[in-house]
Amino acid sequence: MEKALVVGATGGTGAAITEELVRRGIRTVAFGRSIQKLEQLRASLGNPENLALAAGDAFRPSDIVKAAEGVDVLFHCANVPYHEMVNKLVPLGESVMEAADQLGLKVVVIDGIYPYGRSKMDRVTEEHPKQPHTKKGKIRHAYENMLFDERWIHAKVMIVRLPDYYGPTANEASYLGSTLEAIAAGKMALFIGNMRVPREFVFLPDAAFMIVQLAARDEGWGENWNIPGAGLISGREIVRIAQQASGSTKPVIPLGKCGLSLLGLGVPVMKEIVEMLYLTEEPLVLSGGKYERRVGPIRATSFEQGITDTIRTLQKNKL
Repeated sequence: MEKALVVGATGGTGAAITEELVRRGIRTVAFGRSIQKLEQLRASLGNPENLALAAGDAFRPSDIVKAAEGVDVLFHCANVPYHEMVNKLVPLGESVMEAADQLGLKVVVIDGIYPYGRSKMDRVTEEHPKQPHTKKGKIRHAYENMLFDERWIHAKVMIVRLPDYYGPTANEASYLGSTLEAIAAGKMALFIGNMRVPREFVFLPDAAFMIVQLAARDEGWGENWNIPGAGLISGREIVRIAQQASGSTKPVIPLGKCGLSLLGLGVPVMKEIVEMLYLTEEPLVLSGGKYERRVGPIRATSFEQGITDTIRTLQKNKL
């Protein structure tokens, strides 16, 4: 991999992958809608010489093609809000694939666990049946089918699946992003879902490292890849570590079905989370066996270190 394009570079996963690529000395183009946010990203990375910026609309293949001159790998990290997923997710992916197919690029698509549906394994492998029972799970499954469609003759694709994630670049698009931001700021926080049941979370810098490792290989294209976290942790333990790191003692309020539905009256995305709450009661845990066999060890920062680093970075960025 000599030059990479990150579509959706200012989002949580996009920013982490951009940072990892730049750290490795790979020439990188950060693509996003807002030049101001792209410039903020570049400044946060120390204005590296190997990072270029390209503002454009990911729904326009011509914008992506223009930004992708000399690129051999495209990381598709752009996403759509929950309440726009039905109408916009597949068209967004088709736009990216149309551009990639035109240029003959390798495409790494960052996705989640929704297409698996309810877990039927202790550790979910890439061979787990895709039997989604939720609206968003079914849309994500259709999205996967589109990405692997035979009409894309020249592009090569792999899908990388992450559990819920956290880290300094995570934002309100992730379940934990706004929670940790509020704790870091010493404010009252909201926690989505059950705080007692341990769940899987991946630290974004770890995920970015493993994703780039995959992308640098000649094999593995046309496949799904699971990227697991460092194990399971409850919401209560997350809050304990985060409050200890921040010095905050402000309350953290869990949001269940009723709370999310009420908030959804004013914030549509909150209402859309309700159908996914089953994952906070019946956690799905990813197996990293395929990655370990074919790529190498799983990189897994401890929750104590990862959450502490996240809180301290968020506080530093506010100064």
